[in-house]
Amino acid sequence: MISRGYATDTQSKSSDIAATILAASSPLQILAACDAVESFLHKLTADQTRWFFSITFPTLICKIFGFDESSSASAAVKSMSPSGWIDIATLSNDTQLAGRIFSLLSPTGVLLSSIVAADGLSLVKYVFPVERLPEWVRHMLQNERDSLVLSDLCPLFKNRLKEDSVKGSSFQVQLNVFEYYMFWFVYYPVCRGNSEGPQTVSVRRSRRFRLENWAYSIPGLSSTKRGMEQKNEGDLYMRLLYAYLRAYVPVADMKAHQPYRSSLLHYSFSYETPIVEKAEFMVNTLIYFWLVDNDFSPLPVNLCKSFGVTFPFRSVLGEIPPTSGLGEVVNVCVKYLNLSSIASSDKTDQVDYTESPKWKVGGTFGASQSRNAVPVMDSGNSWNSWIQRPLYRFILRTFLYCPMESSIKNASQVFTLWVSYLEPWSISMEEFVELDADLGKSNRGTLKEVTPSTPQGYTSSWQVFVLANYLYYSALVMHFIGFAHKFLHTDPEVIVKMVSKVITILTSSAELMDLIKNVDIVFHSKPAGSSKSMLNALHRYVPAIREQLQDWEDGLSETDADGSFLHENWNKDLRLFSDGEDGGQKLLQLFVLRAESELQSIGGENLSPNLQRLDRMKSELCQLFGGPIMKSMTTPETVQFEYLRDEIFKPRSFTNRAMIDIKYKGDWMKRPISDDEIGWLAKVLVKLSGWLNESLGLNQVESSQESPVWSYVDVSSDARSVCGPMEMIKVVLCSFISWLLMLRGAGVRFMREHGIRVNLRILASKKVVVVLLVIAAFSLLRRAFLGVG
Repeated sequence: MISRGYATDTQSKSSDIAATILAASSPLQILAACDAVESFLHKLTADQTRWFFSITFPTLICKIFGFDESSSASAAVKSMSPSGWIDIATLSNDTQLAGRIFSLLSPTGVLLSSIVAADGLSLVKYVFPVERLPEWVRHMLQNERDSLVLSDLCPLFKNRLKEDSVKGSSFQVQLNVFEYYMFWFVYYPVCRGNSEGPQTVSVRRSRRFRLENWAYSIPGLSSTKRGMEQKNEGDLYMRLLYAYLRAYVPVADMKAHQPYRSSLLHYSFSYETPIVEKAEFMVNTLIYFWLVDNDFSPLPVNLCKSFGVTFPFRSVLGEIPPTSGLGEVVNVCVKYLNLSSIASSDKTDQVDYTESPKWKVGGTFGASQSRNAVPVMDSGNSWNSWIQRPLYRFILRTFLYCPMESSIKNASQVFTLWVSYLEPWSISMEEFVELDADLGKSNRGTLKEVTPSTPQGYTSSWQVFVLANYLYYSALVMHFIGFAHKFLHTDPEVIVKMVSKVITILTSSAELMDLIKNVDIVFHSKPAGSSKSMLNALHRYVPAIREQLQDWEDGLSETDADGSFLHENWNKDLRLFSDGEDGGQKLLQLFVLRAESELQSIGGENLSPNLQRLDRMKSELCQLFGGPIMKSMTTPETVQFEYLRDEIFKPRSFTNRAMIDIKYKGDWMKRPISDDEIGWLAKVLVKLSGWLNESLGLNQVESSQESPVWSYVDVSSDARSVCGPMEMIKVVLCSFISWLLMLRGAGVRFMREHGIRVNLRILASKKVVVVLLVIAAFSLLRRAFLGVG
């Protein structure tokens, strides 16, 4: 029993520490505030921390992450303050301050230990602001029916969604102290990305633009100096993220969790907080805040159908890319979670991915029998099946909806995430050394148990992983080719390196390449038609891949104006090894032609190495497709050319003469936006043209050999003579309208017979717009002078 006087004293000291934290804005003040918090918590027992977590802890969260706590500003528009402790430590490059904040927030520190102890006694419950939740969750909470089913659809909100006692009909998210802190911790990079927003830049063909917006964001494509600057940025948050993953998310058999538990986990287990539930909470929080967030298809389609729920989020959220700036933190998270794939790939009882991927109603890891709509995973399974769909859509939405006039930093970070995911066997412990530097030797020893000391290549033990993630190696490659065509003119050198990196991964192992090609063969054939026993064995994976293709790409396709290479069959087929005009071979051949033209138009001292890189890419493409793609490049020293600006996009042969027989093979109205067009105007005009063609029926070609059907008018026997001026006017007007309709019908019929369609996109040309503006300005000036005269 706590005395009333002691409780009052604790409340007063908690208020004083909150004031100290609120005033801490310099490094020395932050150090003093951290010492005050730890000193105060050391003196309290678990049942005496209620006032600290009620008064001090919310203020501490606001200051750590830089959230604005003032009540005057609207909650929806509150932005991150530059006075956040993590930001101050990062900008000042103060290692002492960063280490002190890390020690305060460490999983083994007194603050987290006090949090777990307070949760064991259920001392405090928090309400997380609705406006800070992922966008799709906010929209669901606006509807009472969707709110009731949300806890069943999304395991993150199971037993955490409660009815608001004040408003009655509305719902709110109630969390304990640990969950409340983790929500804010994961929300921090989302808020930072939303505050920064898309950085609009003008596309200029200069080396400075290319380096600032592309190269520094891609490891291996940038200079060492810039790489170090990028590495230092956000280092404290990265270390904290990795520390929480190491402490709360095991990467091996859940039953053998003893080596993967810190003293904090031993401590929390005594309060009957299961390790499995805390791990699932962490992973789900990262997935729904980072990967899903503003996705208009946040959950699997079959799961929503089973609950009778439909999401009209596409009209609300629109075709927008994921929040910018999440690529690096997601990369760390995905790499760590894929360590479980390394552990499971060495076991004989591997996970069976041969069945169609189902989101079943049952407990995760067999831990509970509640109605959690998450994949059933047996002991020893990896976390990979949890992140497959949201990560795929996260990467694909970034490639599809990357704005033309914005910075490419976010897309390049996501590209690094994707190529890292394609090679989980290359993950080594050296990648985590710097993040793991302050976690102690025991944890580093644990890491060695599941990661090799040196990067490994692909082996047959990774076949299950590749088959379970086959769309990453096939369909996503096709979408990336469209992305590369779209942005090739911004920086040909870097785009070529990115495409070359993907092709190198696909051809890095003959066994991997054969597996990808064999799956594509059985995907487009019937079981009885395969003569090889290996191909027959792969047929059992086809239903799962088809279901993934329909589900993972639900509602996603290239827009009409951004280069729609897969628009017609965007989620029906795999086209990487197709020999059609929209197949991977032809699109990569066109990419090589365009890349050569772009590189030669730029010239410079790097021209010869770039052309040599294209030669290597061609040889790798020959391995991938089993035949020659085109002849080898000619070095630039033989002949020098001067290219006009209008000739940059004109494909050229490898004998340095223009090729008149190679043209854009797709729908000309859906070609990629070029530099001489206004992007947003082109999209509007393409949509308007599509609507007109659909309304007039011009998408269907009629045969000109069919005899026309003439319409006739049956005049009634009681027809009267026309007399009077009004009736005469009516007859003339009706005749004129009939004549116009006849002309319209004849014109539409002529266009159908000859395959002509309405295409207003030409009006989006900058030259046309300039001419129209000049004419309009001249007309206005002429009227003004006439009015004065």
